Amino acid sequence: MFAVYDVKPADRAQIDAALKDDRVSRQSIAVRDAAALGLQGGTLVLIEGEETAVRHSHELFAFATRLEGSKADDARQRFKAQDEDVASGVGLIFGG
Repeated sequence: MFAVYDVKPADRAQIDAALKDDRVSRQSIAVRDAAALGLQGGTLVLIEGEETAVRHSHELFAFATRLEGSKADDARQRFKAQDEDVASGVGLIFGG
C-alpha cells in the first residue's frame, strides 16, 4: 500500500515531525519537490509499506493534500523512475 501527499511550502516544516512517528518511520519514505518530478505542487511525500502504517500516515499528514487515483499513481511512478535513473547512473560510475 502507498500514499502520496502534496505539502504546501508553508507547511514543509511539519513533514519532519510527521515522519518521526514510530509506525510511519519504519516504512519506505521518499520526499521530493514536485517540480523535480515534473509535477505541479509543493513537496511530495511518498510512503509505501504496511497497510496500517500507511493508513496511520493519513492522520499525521492531515495538513497536506493526499493525492488519489491516477494522480497518486503517476506521482509514484515518477518517484520510482527517478530512483531507477539514479541507480543506473551509480552503476555506470562504479562499473556495476
